[in-house]
Amino acid sequence: MSFSNPITYHLSLIILFAYLLDLMLGDPTWLPHPVRWIGRYIALLENTVRKFTKTPTAEKIGGVFLFLIVVGTVFGLTWFLLYFTYRLLPIAYSLSSIFIAYTTLSIKSLHQEARSVIHALIPPFHPLLKGGDGGVAEARKRLSHIVGRDTQNLSEEEIYRAVVETVAENTSDGIIAPLFYLALGGPALAIAYKAVNTLDSMVGYKSERYKNFGWFSARMDDVANFIPARITAVLMVIACFILRFDWKNSLKIIWRDSRNHPSPNAGYPEAAAAGALGLQLGGTNYYFGAPHHRPLIGNKDNKFTIESVKDTVKIMRLAAFLGVVLFSGFLLIISSYI
Repeated sequence: MSFSNPITYHLSLIILFAYLLDLMLGDPTWLPHPVRWIGRYIALLENTVRKFTKTPTAEKIGGVFLFLIVVGTVFGLTWFLLYFTYRLLPIAYSLSSIFIAYTTLSIKSLHQEARSVIHALIPPFHPLLKGGDGGVAEARKRLSHIVGRDTQNLSEEEIYRAVVETVAENTSDGIIAPLFYLALGGPALAIAYKAVNTLDSMVGYKSERYKNFGWFSARMDDVANFIPARITAVLMVIACFILRFDWKNSLKIIWRDSRNHPSPNAGYPEAAAAGALGLQLGGTNYYFGAPHHRPLIGNKDNKFTIESVKDTVKIMRLAAFLGVVLFSGFLLIISSYI
């Protein structure tokens, strides 16, 4: 097979190597990570922009400026970095592209975070824990690192539910969406997507502080995830078929309940997991001490257990692999015929 379009061929290899690098390294704290820099940049700019936002309308306008500045800066700096490395030394361009693409993926880190929470509930894995309330208390603490909801009063089953929901939702936000934007526009567009996603996680809350200031970032995150979330649901159903989970019920719950979520996108991967595993997601969560009631997703055929989390992680990992095959394969086909 000959490849007449070297750009798309090269991009397919970037996706493959970024995926493999993520499986090997995950997100070690010792490694410089652009997303952490983006978070610090957002916090710095927020403090600056808020000096000029004294009314609700000004807060909304300030939120728009914050979004445009952050996403524009991140995309522009990444594009110029890659352009100059390409002009100076093509191999440096390839390595930079792979590294940046790798930092947009969260397969291993998502697995590790989920495992960390459930291992706190298994005394043999943690001899210093005595089990019972000690194990639950440690699991709540670890869970607080990966979810936005209050965790201090969650029961063991509620902890499992939170992990399942987080892994399912982040299969889209942390894996399939970055792969989608990598295939669409390369590492610069993928890291710009991560900037959008980080803005939503930092200022997209509907709290009193952010309901005006973060509204634009929240809406743009919804737009950015609209297509990837639905692709994710399809890939998760295929993964469930391969893993011999209930893929038919997964399809049924996606069709019935995927819109039972405050987000127009998160319900799709959550419904896929809920249907496949016979779980019921949603219900009441607490944020900053206030209860938020979500419509239910799925049927309560099974209880939440450690196996529920493990099975969700299996679905996530296989969906990630299928996403790599889908997007890199699509680019290879384009390379062959364009």
